[in-house]
Amino acid sequence: MREPNWRDLLRRHGIRPSKRFGQHFLLDGRRLESIVAVADLPPGSRVLEIGAGVGTLTWHLAIAGHAVAAVELDARLAPALEETVAGLPGVRLVYGDILTLPLDRLHGSQPHAVVANIPYGITSALLRRLMEAEVPAFRVVLTVQQEVAERVVSGPGDMNLLALSVQVYGQPTIASVLPASAFYPPPEVDSAVLRIDRYPQPRVPPERVPLFFELARAGFAQRRKKLRNALASRLPATTERVEAWLAASGLPPGARAQELAIEDWLRLCAAAAGE
Repeated sequence: MREPNWRDLLRRHGIRPSKRFGQHFLLDGRRLESIVAVADLPPGSRVLEIGAGVGTLTWHLAIAGHAVAAVELDARLAPALEETVAGLPGVRLVYGDILTLPLDRLHGSQPHAVVANIPYGITSALLRRLMEAEVPAFRVVLTVQQEVAERVVSGPGDMNLLALSVQVYGQPTIASVLPASAFYPPPEVDSAVLRIDRYPQPRVPPERVPLFFELARAGFAQRRKKLRNALASRLPATTERVEAWLAASGLPPGARAQELAIEDWLRLCAAAAGE
């Protein structure tokens, strides 16, 4: 099946990308194919797409043989999106906000992947929602700002709360970089295709997740402070008690949040829990 002429589709429907919705349409068929290839899914896979736009990525996912639930918030795009997917088997359109829609309505309890070119403004909130979902995707492939992707894959020394929040649940990698010129209209920065492969089980035991992230949020809230001071100022614990946690975890008194690996946070969490 021949790929639609996306610029003609936009022109015929009088569509101009919305700043309000952070719309930057990816119209390059070769780059869209590469995103589908990065997902590396067998034909017939269930795929959740977020921010379908006028269906450029939706079309490529459907042509690859996947069953796509495509979510779009901007009702203005509905006529063009519906024209794109007309006659394509296995595509279901859902209009609404992915941050509030019940995820089980989109994919049920079936194994699924997420493949999407998302609005930059929802990246952190969406990653948290996808990672913490009751029925999580086994793979997530998102086009995001390059600097955000680099933060997500960072390790000890450059660690941040977003990276920790993702790496607890899966292994992130940057598959490719997309220049701003590949989008219409071009954003101010380059983008990257971020792939996250979900672990069979999170690296934090379920019963420890609340305490784990309470400690992490406190630690990263004041990055310039030493961890002992950051934790003591944000938690109901004295500096002396926090120092005891650090010592029991094998961490130096002057440690800072960005220097810790996930294993360090796990030991700190166990110490704070009194083990």
